Amino acid sequence: MPVKIRLQRHGKKGKPFYWIVAADSRAKRDGKYLEKLGTYNPNVNPAEINLDIDGAVQWLQNGAQPTDTARAILSYKGAMLKKHLAVGVRKGAITEEQAEEKFNNWLEEKAKAVEAKRANLADAQAKAKAEALAAEKAVNEARVAVAEEAEATEEAVEETPEAVEAAAEESTEAVEEVTEEATEATAETTEEAAKEEE
Repeated sequence: MPVKIRLQRHGKKGKPFYWIVAADSRAKRDGKYLEKLGTYNPNVNPAEINLDIDGAVQWLQNGAQPTDTARAILSYKGAMLKKHLAVGVRKGAITEEQAEEKFNNWLEEKAKAVEAKRANLADAQAKAKAEALAAEKAVNEARVAVAEEAEATEEAVEETPEAVEAAAEESTEAVEEVTEEATEATAETTEEAAKEEE
């Protein structure tokens, strides 16, 4: 029976959650499986993977073929490295202690890399939050400036009708004066013309 190590989808729509299983290659994707080896949650960053490394190595040594995604996950968690080291021990190239030491060193380096990624993500998130806060402060300051400008404009508008009335009165008086002068000049001219005719 050909065995595959593959992902079995669970979770809800838009929020997938996978089981890593060893299953008959002829079985349905989400159907019957031989053994559950772990879980994979891609909804968080970095992705959360729980894997029974020894169980996965056992299945790999027995001839199970991982799918591409499952192979990437097994490689990420070190199952492929452990299988490779087990082959070296079986051939006599290295001892069991050396293989265990290499595997533990690799695990420590991987843990440091994951922790560094988490720290970088946390820093980036904090920086984005600070930038958003600064942008919001700038927007609020601009709103306050616009509101103050609007108040100043309203005060100017309130003062303007009085100034307009005063200017209108002055212009009315000036027009009246000019009209009176013009009337007087016309009257004088008419009198002069009447005298000349006599």
